[in-house]
Amino acid sequence: MTLEWEQVIVDSADPVALGRWWAEALGWVVVNDAADEFEIRPAPDRLPGLLFGTVPEAKTVKNRLHLDFRPQDQRAEVERLLALGARHADVGQGEVTWVTLADPEGNEFCVLSDRRS
Repeated sequence: MTLEWEQVIVDSADPVALGRWWAEALGWVVVNDAADEFEIRPAPDRLPGLLFGTVPEAKTVKNRLHLDFRPQDQRAEVERLLALGARHADVGQGEVTWVTLADPEGNEFCVLSDRRS
């Protein structure tokens, strides 16, 4: 069996706005800018991507799937993401080495501690 991971689908109220936010946050490129299916990737021919689709309902509970990112400088990345419009999120994580944030539509993600060599 051969499977290739194509993309992660993100439900959203405004796929274009949320997709553009994530493109800027990650430094990724837009490969489809349709209003109902907005897709970004690390590079035009590189997978996996994030595809933002429209759903009628608002987010109401903690995501069951979230993304983790490992930066070179956790503090700097958290500050940059907050400046872009992310906010701190409390999902019951307690005292941990990572920072839990939420994107403009409330989807949680984690900024892990700096990688130590």
